[in-house]
Amino acid sequence: MDDDERNLLAVRTVLEDVGEVVTATSGEEALRHLLRGEFAVILLDVYMPGMDGYETAQIIRSREQTKRIPIVFLSAVNKEAEHLIRGYAMGAVDYVFKPVEPIVLQSKVAVFVDLFLKTREIQRKADAEQRLLDANLQANAELLRAEQELRAAEQRQAAILRSLPILLYAEPVSGYPRVPHYLSGDFEGLTGYAFPAVENNPQLFHDRLHPDDRDRVEAALVERARTGSMAIEYRWRTAGGEYKHLLDQGVVLRGEDGEATEFAGTMLDVTERRSLESQLVQASKMDAIGQLTGGIAHDFNNLLAAVLGGLRLIDRRVPLDEGQRKIVAMTQHAAEQGTELVARLLAFARRQKLEPARVPVDKLSQSVRELLAHTLGGLVVLDWQVGDDAWCAYADEAQLELALMNLIINARDAMPDGGTVTAYAENRIAGGADVGLPRGDYLVIGVSDTGTGIPADILQQVLEPFFTTKPIGKGTGLGLSMVYGFAKQSGGAMTIHSRVGDGTRVEIWLPRAPAEPDQNVGSRAARPIPDARSRPGLRVLLVDDHQGVRATTAALLQDMGHSVVDFGSGPEMLSRLEASPDDYDLIVTDYAMPGFSGTEVIHRARMIRPDMPSIIVTGYADTQAIAKRPDDVLVVGKPFSHDALDSAIASVCAMKVQAAGPLPGKVAVASGG
Repeated sequence: MDDDERNLLAVRTVLEDVGEVVTATSGEEALRHLLRGEFAVILLDVYMPGMDGYETAQIIRSREQTKRIPIVFLSAVNKEAEHLIRGYAMGAVDYVFKPVEPIVLQSKVAVFVDLFLKTREIQRKADAEQRLLDANLQANAELLRAEQELRAAEQRQAAILRSLPILLYAEPVSGYPRVPHYLSGDFEGLTGYAFPAVENNPQLFHDRLHPDDRDRVEAALVERARTGSMAIEYRWRTAGGEYKHLLDQGVVLRGEDGEATEFAGTMLDVTERRSLESQLVQASKMDAIGQLTGGIAHDFNNLLAAVLGGLRLIDRRVPLDEGQRKIVAMTQHAAEQGTELVARLLAFARRQKLEPARVPVDKLSQSVRELLAHTLGGLVVLDWQVGDDAWCAYADEAQLELALMNLIINARDAMPDGGTVTAYAENRIAGGADVGLPRGDYLVIGVSDTGTGIPADILQQVLEPFFTTKPIGKGTGLGLSMVYGFAKQSGGAMTIHSRVGDGTRVEIWLPRAPAEPDQNVGSRAARPIPDARSRPGLRVLLVDDHQGVRATTAALLQDMGHSVVDFGSGPEMLSRLEASPDDYDLIVTDYAMPGFSGTEVIHRARMIRPDMPSIIVTGYADTQAIAKRPDDVLVVGKPFSHDALDSAIASVCAMKVQAAGPLPGKVAVASGG
């Protein structure tokens, strides 16, 4: 900076080889240059118009970005010590007097330029090293974060593997003895053994295989080296003594030369899956058997109705001597046993007609005690354990009594040397997964014994109809199947637990009854049936597609004093009724018939004669379909007795006389045998 252009030109010429020279003719111009760039050294003329060199130096030193730039004062006068001291006080690093010796000035400036360049280089290297350090720190941080994430992922993976019933393993291809050199997963949770136990006993895997699976597994281990893979399921006995179903799958790993190096695979616990599949198969089988038994019940009941009806007609109409009467009675008893058999089949098929109501446990225990008082014998004691807080069950009381009798008699038969049969009732809450029931309150009624027990391999079969472990002639095989069907139809479940030599425990889960009695429940049974028998002389239209049943029913009605016109189909009867609707007093119709069902026949008949009393006789199992009949139509189950049919006729006739509006509900009349 100099106000004399000639001085500026001279300095520029001297210093142009040292570095880039920027000139200014005033302090203000110099300060503007300093704001725009970096400088190695500042040369200031001391005396200038306006802002002199001292003032400019003072401002330069006061600014943070320029205070460290070296300042050299140039002066043609004032060589006194006072001025020199003032210059140095303003921050000058040197004082040069004009006229300036070019070499001296060039040397002085070169020192500062060199220092500036070295400082810049040092700063550049420092910045580069800092960037490198920062990058290294960042890389290390990222590496550390990656290692932490990898470790966390490995921990998560290990936790997931431990929570799953699966093992990952790697082992020698030879496969014998089978000891893996890599293992991941909850080995101890799956097998009950710590891994060192396998290492210390190489034969452990082969020794714990199920005897029936051992040869097959060992053959698969040998074959996998040839095929390159293996997938086999087998049973393996854990440290706790139970067998688990394991699905063992893997492949051979090969090196660069194609030679097998090791075998890697997974071992999955499929015990629960096998159990569920077994339950599903069993449920499907039981449902198929139920549909079959329910479907043939109609045909059985028709046959039994014809047989029993014919026997009763013979007994009523034909004089028999004592021997003949015994033969008829024996045949009738056998047919009635067939009726009971069909009833049990319907119970298993869950198609029997139930009338659920509140069943107090104390009343139930008392009635069962009385029924079995002379049945158990002196060697067997029945011990009832019922708490005072036991809930009431919601079920058909008669069927529940029959189910308990079956279970108690089975328990008695399982203890030929005598013992105690324990019957108990407990309040429980089901959660859905335990017994396959919706969440709710249930009363569990159980029967346990200390008898011979049931082998595990046939435990599921005991629920099937006609399956029995008793000797020939000692049981029908329908007791447990009837209990199973009754529990299912009642909205509950049945469980059975048994061990050979320790006895058997069977539990029936039944829904808890409502807190207050439901006035609508059991309305069919609640309605009184008139004691008076049906008046004779009714004109009856009888419809049944089974000729034998139709003939015996017609004869039975005639013995009651009624006149009967019978038909083999609904359309035939409807044609007769349409021709003379006022000539008849009652319709008795079968339910399951080709074309029109009994319900449809009655609906169409009442379009012709709205007030016609009607009765459905049926051996059909689908009570829900029959429930669609009109409210004042009674149902009599086949095979039926004289009294059951007569009582039903009296009831529908009384309904017609007393009808003042629709009756609340339907009345069901059960078969009299």
